[in-house]
Amino acid sequence: MTINKEEKKAESMGSMARLLPDSRSASASASWTSSLSSDLATAAATAATATSSSAMPLAAPFPGLGVPLSDADLRTTAYEVLVAASRATGGRPLIYIPQSAPSSASARSTSSTSTSTSSSSSSSGLQRSRTSTAASKVKRSLGLSPSASSKAGTEAPRRPETVMELVRVNLRVTEQADSRIRRGLLRIAAGQLGRRAESMILPLEFLQRSKASDFPDPHEYEAWQFRNLKLLEAGLLVHPLIPLSKSDIYAQTLQEIISRAYDKSLKTEKNLESMQELSSAVKSLAGRSLGGISDECHWADGFPFNLHIYQMLVEACFDCENCTVVDEIDEVMGLLKKTWVILGINQMLHNLCFTWALFNHFATSDQVDMELLSAAENQLSVVVKDAKTTEDPDYCDILISILSSITGWTEKRLLAYHETFNASNIVSMQGIVAIGVSAAKILLEDISQKYPGKRKQKTDVVRGKIETYIRSSLRTAFAQRMDEADSKRSSRNPVPVLAILAKDISDLASKEKNIYSPILKKWHPLASGVAVTTLHSCFGNELKQFMVGRTKFTPDTAQVLNAADKLEKNLVNIAVEDFLDSDDGGKSLIRQMPPYEAENAISALVKGWMKERVDKLKEWVDQSLQQETWNPKANRQSFAPSSMEMLRMVDEILDAFFQLPISMHSTLISDLTAGLDGILQYYVSKAKACHGTESTATPQLPHLTRCDVGSKLFKKKEKPHALLNRGSQVGSSTGKSEGCDLSELCVQINTFHYIRTEVENLKKKAKKCLRNSELSQDGIGTTDGMNIKFELSQASCQDGIRQLCDATAHKVVFSYLSHVLLDMLYVGGAASNRVEPLLRELHSTLGVISGIMRNEPRDHLITALMKASFDGFLLVLLAGGPTRAFTLQDAQIIENDFRALRGLYLANGDGLPHELVDKASSEVKSVLPLLRTDTESLIQRFKQVITERQGSPTKSSFPKPPRVPAQWSANDPNTILRVLCYRYDEAATKFLKKTYKFPKKL
Repeated sequence: MTINKEEKKAESMGSMARLLPDSRSASASASWTSSLSSDLATAAATAATATSSSAMPLAAPFPGLGVPLSDADLRTTAYEVLVAASRATGGRPLIYIPQSAPSSASARSTSSTSTSTSSSSSSSGLQRSRTSTAASKVKRSLGLSPSASSKAGTEAPRRPETVMELVRVNLRVTEQADSRIRRGLLRIAAGQLGRRAESMILPLEFLQRSKASDFPDPHEYEAWQFRNLKLLEAGLLVHPLIPLSKSDIYAQTLQEIISRAYDKSLKTEKNLESMQELSSAVKSLAGRSLGGISDECHWADGFPFNLHIYQMLVEACFDCENCTVVDEIDEVMGLLKKTWVILGINQMLHNLCFTWALFNHFATSDQVDMELLSAAENQLSVVVKDAKTTEDPDYCDILISILSSITGWTEKRLLAYHETFNASNIVSMQGIVAIGVSAAKILLEDISQKYPGKRKQKTDVVRGKIETYIRSSLRTAFAQRMDEADSKRSSRNPVPVLAILAKDISDLASKEKNIYSPILKKWHPLASGVAVTTLHSCFGNELKQFMVGRTKFTPDTAQVLNAADKLEKNLVNIAVEDFLDSDDGGKSLIRQMPPYEAENAISALVKGWMKERVDKLKEWVDQSLQQETWNPKANRQSFAPSSMEMLRMVDEILDAFFQLPISMHSTLISDLTAGLDGILQYYVSKAKACHGTESTATPQLPHLTRCDVGSKLFKKKEKPHALLNRGSQVGSSTGKSEGCDLSELCVQINTFHYIRTEVENLKKKAKKCLRNSELSQDGIGTTDGMNIKFELSQASCQDGIRQLCDATAHKVVFSYLSHVLLDMLYVGGAASNRVEPLLRELHSTLGVISGIMRNEPRDHLITALMKASFDGFLLVLLAGGPTRAFTLQDAQIIENDFRALRGLYLANGDGLPHELVDKASSEVKSVLPLLRTDTESLIQRFKQVITERQGSPTKSSFPKPPRVPAQWSANDPNTILRVLCYRYDEAATKFLKKTYKFPKKL
């Protein structure tokens, strides 16, 4: 059918009316567009400056193109596709003058052509009043509120008058580029009347119908050519809808033409052979179809080329100034849908791209527009539904890419949320966590539906992510606190780094509990528990390294361990509070908190500290006692200087212990006092052993004999002491050559008494220090000091004093004074050698004792000396050997002598108490009456007692009396027998000879 020139001209004018703005409208708005361009430039510069430091866009969600097309190239291409698609749908003009426009617009409307009139009655999305968009369905579905410019009563800022103009501005296409695009489309329309946009190959059409004169300079024209060639390369060669075979001749031809064009500018006159060759190759490649006969051209619907272009179109939904969703979103969405047939986009792909765009705009803004974040999350819920209904591999690939991009961005912030969020932006954390977790769930659950055996439970995925965020962020925060703690330590602040760190971590745990955990608990009920177990583990690792090789107690170690103990208690308290509502009581997390055992570590180190000092003190005791002279003149108090020094050292150890920076004094004091108690006991035992063990047993008694009545008691040529030694066989020394002298023994006794007294003072001091320590720590002094004991040393001192007193008294009586007691008293007759020499020696001895000793220890020794002298007196009477014999008349002399001996200790009331002397002399008093009893009565009494105890005698003899009794007594057969043995009486001699055949001498 032939079309005449007039019809063609009318058709062209109609197309131009649809493609180009009304000339009058354009003229009226010239000043506005100029102002808008200036405003946009200023706003863009300001926004770039404001967000350059904080804006962190998402990683690109689509695979690379492999062709060097810039974002600007893609935006221009997207706008070209949109304008072409809009022109081809419905034949309506692209301009709209709202009814509420100013009078100038009304004037233009009045003078408009019939085309304009018809357009004013249209209900197209392009012509919809912008003030009616407050009720946007899309915004409502996304949970977005209308912007301030669309609210009633609010004066709107100056904005584009049409939706298409708004799209152009948001896609950052200049007016000059817009005019050039529309002129090109007009030429295309003039040459191909009635063709749909999807049946056109826009880059080829533009190359054929645009001229160099359309551009302000050759370089811009050349760049424009290259862009269109690269679009053909990307859409037909690199990312075709239908894969190419390697032998495809048209693909090879197109590649050669493009390669030549890069080296030499392409001549685009339509009738040129090169242009015809290009056109033939392009049309052949774009015309390939998946099936059936169609006139559609597939140059921009290959994956992922189509998504790169469409993502640029989606940017038209956002205000270029403030990144918010435009109020005209419904109309803009309507325009975008017109491009779907060209780009091969469907609703599911659109949902994906729009989700990514929403989140990307939130990410690249100042991240405070929570509506954008909420909208992205709502749109993501739509994507979740889509993902469950498709198995398209391309869709799954791009879904994974977009979700990975979102999770990558969110995790970068959430894996270190302590750095990302603070009081000023904490409100955004919940939204970011929500969308990050949602994206992760889709990746780990919905996309892995084909692996049902490997799918995790929903709570596992969510909790796992939240635990990862918590642990990662706190480990990062912990490392930062480590660096900060190290920088805080200085000569003015010598606190150990770990002690500083423990305080900082305690603060960090509190901050976590109060600020971050309440948000994270929405997805993980034990968020606080996870946090404190992480911090507990981090600090525990540092503590282990700190303690490696530390075997000695130091103030730094104590500070660190005390701080660790305090930190652990704080962390455990937080964890316990968090575990109250958990199903298993938080057992799984509690197992992740092995105790620091800081108290045990402190205890072990302090015990080592104590042992070291106790061991050194023991070494010192050994050395000091070897050099000790026990000289009474060494000091005024007459006790060993070594004891004073030892007690001073013990006191210093106690002081040092209570100055240790620990909180366990009440627990460890018993260990310390036990160690010190052992050393004091060791000193006493060692001191006692310095001069050997002194025997306190009664000297060996001589064999029993009977008196030789009528003879002299001893021959003149024999000395009394020789006779005594021979006759009595007493096993005692006869001089002062063995052992230490009396004064040394007195000093030893003084020393033991001094130690025992000072130990009491040490106990009192330790109890007082312990109470003060508790008061300083918790303000409550509850310790009664029951665990502060020096039982061993006190008992050892007590025993040592008793043993030394007994041994000293024994030595004095049976060794130092044996010459006046065993060798002289009553030898040859009671009247000839009485007790006065013994009393003189004893008086002298008491003087020595009183000169060295004072008070309690002196009385102990004098009491022991009294008992020993009374025992010696009885020994002379009952076991004095054959040189002694007593008559009935001697009894009074002996009683008088014993009375004098007792008087020595009573000292006319200035000596020992009467009761004590009476008790000690009771044994002698019980025996003395036997000396005044006649022989026959003694014999009868002996027979009676021996019969009562050992049975009736035989015809030939009486049984022998038992061994020497523990105490001499008038009712003891051995005592009575010995009185008979020393009775100077014929009847006694005959009885002894007849009964036991005792000899007269040894």
